[in-house]
Amino acid sequence: MGIFVGFVPWIVYWVLIGNTSFLTAVSVALVIFVIMLVVDKRKGRHPKVLEIGGLVFFAISFVIALFTNDSDVEKWLQPASTAAILVIAVIGVLIGRPFVRDYALETVSPEIAQTDSFRRVTVQLTWVWIAAFAVMTVSSAIPPIVDGNATIRDDADALSIICYWVIPFAALGLAAVVSKTYPARVHDEAVAAAAAR
Repeated sequence: MGIFVGFVPWIVYWVLIGNTSFLTAVSVALVIFVIMLVVDKRKGRHPKVLEIGGLVFFAISFVIALFTNDSDVEKWLQPASTAAILVIAVIGVLIGRPFVRDYALETVSPEIAQTDSFRRVTVQLTWVWIAAFAVMTVSSAIPPIVDGNATIRDDADALSIICYWVIPFAALGLAAVVSKTYPARVHDEAVAAAAAR
């Protein structure tokens, strides 16, 4: 469940940018990130890569929102945010802190956390999410590139609906399904292999 909590500010932002102003969406997501970091700090937890990166992205976005009109940036809001989470996830892998591991460490014993299979599975699942974020970024960048007048709120344009919403959130949903089922499958295979010895 922890990893999905880490996505809450992002999902809230994506829902809000389709229905409210950029400033409102960014402000709410930023407040949620701050609350998450404060709660983690009070519980003695280290900040997670996804939370730190999200806080930085939404803080910068908040400043941008103060000085821009929605009409100037609206078509790029979704690709910019999905590109940001993609970059954050890749940086996490490159620095040896895949974001899936950050959340998974809270759910396993220290002994399991030290195993090669745990490390391997958390890296593999992080790459699943990276692939989903890449699909989301590419898909949501198509409308503004193909149609300069596209917006995330254009519910009459099939290209906008499919590329801003359907494909990105289908990719997000598929990554969630894999994250839910893959560790159990790996565990079952390890148990079966151990029993066969």
